[in-house]
Order: sequence, then C-alpha cells, then structure tokens
Amino acid sequence: QVQLVESGGALVQAGGSLRLSCAASGRSFSMYTMGWFRQAPGKEREFVAAISWSGGRTFYAYSVEGRFTISRDNAKNTVYLQMNSLKPEDTAVYYCAADTSGWGSGAASEYDYWGQGTQVTVSS
Repeated sequence: QVQLVESGGALVQAGGSLRLSCAASGRSFSMYTMGWFRQAPGKEREFVAAISWSGGRTFYAYSVEGRFTISRDNAKNTVYLQMNSLKPEDTAVYYCAADTSGWGSGAASEYDYWGQGTQVTVSS
C-alpha cells in the first residue's frame, strides 16, 4: 500500500512559479514510476509529467514541456514538480500518482495509487 500526499498548491500570478511536492509512504517508493496529472473544472484528468524510478528518464506533456520539471528524491520518498512561467490555463487540481508496474505510456489507468490533489490557481 502506498499513500501519497501532495502539497505546495497556491494562488499565483501568470508568469510566476510554484513547486509542488508529493510525499510517499512505503519502502518501495524508489522502485516506482511517479507521475503528475491535473484536472481543471469540467475537463478530463490529463497527464503532466512522469519520472522513472531512478530519475534518469522523464517525460512531459507538450503543453508544459520547457516550463515544468519533474524530479525525485528517493532518500526522502518525495517527488517534485517545479512549475515556471505559469499560465492561467495551468489552473487545475494537481495529483501525483505511482505506477508500480514500470514505465508505461502515461495513461492514468496505468497508475495504481493517487494522492488527494493540491489546487493550483494562476491569475491573469
């Protein structure tokens, strides 16, 4: 069983930055692919970024590539999402998730555990 707790969401002006954190419980965190997803009101949950167990491989949605950076610290059982040059369209609830089966396609259905989410609001 893995529990994930996100933090760091806030209200920020367009062009600003935020860093989200996701703290994980469990001894196997370092074995899991970790991902960030987001869901805006009235929209489907969408993939944002993923990072392999070692941190050596990352993948981003086109809409955030070059602005967001995913990273992890396995010693702290934590994954991060650094978000720069934020835009109003980045407004959403952001979720972290763990994929215990390895590196997949990024589909939400491949992730086994989810956090409760943290709200990010970007004002124009």
